[in-house]
Amino acid sequence: MATILVVGEVGADGALTKLSTEIATLARTLGDARGLVPGAGAAAAATELATYLAEVTLDVAVADGATASEIAALVAADLDGVDVVVLPASPDGRDLAGALSALTGLGVLANAVGVAVGVAVGVAAGTDAPIGPVSTHSVFGGKLITEGAFSTGRGILTVRPNSVTAEPLPAQGEVTERSSTTERTGAAVPAIAPVRVVDHVVAEGAAVSIDDARIIVSGGRGVGGPDGFALVGELATLLGGAVGASRAAVDSGWIPYSQQIGQTGKIVKPQLYLALGISGAIQHKVGM
Repeated sequence: MATILVVGEVGADGALTKLSTEIATLARTLGDARGLVPGAGAAAAATELATYLAEVTLDVAVADGATASEIAALVAADLDGVDVVVLPASPDGRDLAGALSALTGLGVLANAVGVAVGVAVGVAAGTDAPIGPVSTHSVFGGKLITEGAFSTGRGILTVRPNSVTAEPLPAQGEVTERSSTTERTGAAVPAIAPVRVVDHVVAEGAAVSIDDARIIVSGGRGVGGPDGFALVGELATLLGGAVGASRAAVDSGWIPYSQQIGQTGKIVKPQLYLALGISGAIQHKVGM
């Protein structure tokens, strides 16, 4: 049975992100799963993750809002006996996956839409060697489905939002706090170049988030401008949905980046998606 480490992600409000609850639920189906939440002020997030995992470590060795390189060094020092690290396929999660891969040499399977224990398609018949979890990936805007696995059975996996329905444990798990003075189980980790944060910019948020919306009404360059998006917003309100946008509309300043859907924006999974004034380029469709 594989040993899985889930690194919980803390949102701007200090709470555990919804995607972290999803990957924790998924990790329980793959093997012996435990959680790690970094951050001196992340106690509430660690407690929430323990709703989904029986064992969670709250590591206060890094400050809140630490960079991916700092968190990667912390995680890399705690991989003794760990087969697979599961991370959210969010901007911060992808950043952490890259830094962790550079530190440890572990491969990355990115943007999985499903993961199961089994043998990947393409593995030679008659070979029963364990290869660890097999991930499913939607590529080319959903036109193809591929499978992947780690050749050594060890690696880093990032999972897309809304791929799994979060399901809490029957009983609350246990949270153990660990400080920088606590001995770690892993080997020494090479030093990583520090990243200096020079500024923080608070992005304008939307009235209704597109991340978990069941209905999304999106607008693109074809809606003509802010007045067109006012109509898009009215329709979304009538339908009880959220407003999305293409990159062209965001670049034009008609709507905040937080509403952008596509390759350089968010990936959404509503039950109904209405695209108005959008050309349908693959860069947008990969987010649908």
